[in-house]
Amino acid sequence: MQVNMEDICLKHDNGNDICFRGRLFSECSWYDEEHATLTRQKLYVTDNDDQVYYIVRSCGQTRTRSAYHLSVNGEDCVINNGKNSITLSFDMLMHAVRGLCGLDASATPSLSMVGEMLKVANA
Repeated sequence: MQVNMEDICLKHDNGNDICFRGRLFSECSWYDEEHATLTRQKLYVTDNDDQVYYIVRSCGQTRTRSAYHLSVNGEDCVINNGKNSITLSFDMLMHAVRGLCGLDASATPSLSMVGEMLKVANA
């Protein structure tokens, strides 16, 4: 049984909130002076060993909220925003992450390494 788990419901601008049982694993925020935007990101771990990523951006009176539930099924990763789902192979997901982060191919962790990281996160 997981410790410190609670019922969490994240508001999403698409009208489909994401609710789950889990705990906050990590969070960060930063302010973009050029666009006068505050961005807050939170990563949750669910009681099913899935991850939920929550992004809130605020600019003046405008606020956007997005949530994404990520689960790993074998070699596939399923990403759901409460309304739509997409299934990607683990390799394709890591390729996209590398590109977004500006990393080369040697920086990609293996699925077993990610599995070990998730086990540590859920401990």
